Amino acid sequence: MRPSSASALFAICISLCAASANAASGNTCSASSPAHRAALVELYTSEGCNSCPPADNWLGALDHARRTDTIVPLALHVDYWDNRAWKDRFAQAAFTTRQQQLTSAGSGHVVYTPEIFVGGKELRDWSSDASFESRIKQLNSETPLADIHIDGHPSAPGHIAFNASFTARKNLPDDVVAYAAVYENQLVSAVNGGENNGATLHHDRVVRQWIGPIRLTEGRAQLSGDYASDAMRFGVVAFVERGTNGEVLQVAELASCGG
Repeated sequence: MRPSSASALFAICISLCAASANAASGNTCSASSPAHRAALVELYTSEGCNSCPPADNWLGALDHARRTDTIVPLALHVDYWDNRAWKDRFAQAAFTTRQQQLTSAGSGHVVYTPEIFVGGKELRDWSSDASFESRIKQLNSETPLADIHIDGHPSAPGHIAFNASFTARKNLPDDVVAYAAVYENQLVSAVNGGENNGATLHHDRVVRQWIGPIRLTEGRAQLSGDYASDAMRFGVVAFVERGTNGEVLQVAELASCGG
């Protein structure tokens, strides 16, 4: 693993509500956050890191085994591993920045891969089932401070437009901001350089679009975007978090809306 210095920037988002998607007529669909606090699980990873594939596989297994109203996983590929030997095609500088911000908010000083955050807080012993399940149960036992709703509908040919709406509940902090992310599943890379040279890597829940942050005004906010209408590969996650410490307060997911 190669560490990188974490910049002392103000921290970011609070995740939206993990939820069940209910298909309506045609390709129109919607999802809402649950009545309890759902857990946003963020994996910071890279194709240039030879200790990352086991974490990628863990996240994929978590996705298949989870209840969608308790856990919402995302994989964010950072760019500080990119070099002449291998460049991760899914890496974005914005994800490196977010990892640095979350680390700084938690009084950390270095970022590394693979790294897991649950609800905006680092979980170093994520590979321990007991530790991971304890953190999830703790978050799920809490009452959410915001409600999230995501609607999807056909837009341009081959695309789904979505709108995520955020509504504050009583006692929501003033520093809350909203985000949305489009993820993609079933991605495969044949790596021919770097630490994973010769490996074929499989990825799920890879963030391809990152929208936000936007502040809630008078307790409300909306974010919109679109994605390719492949029901099995794409989905939308929306969440709210505290801008001062990165704590994700609620998260929701529209798992698919394709035809």
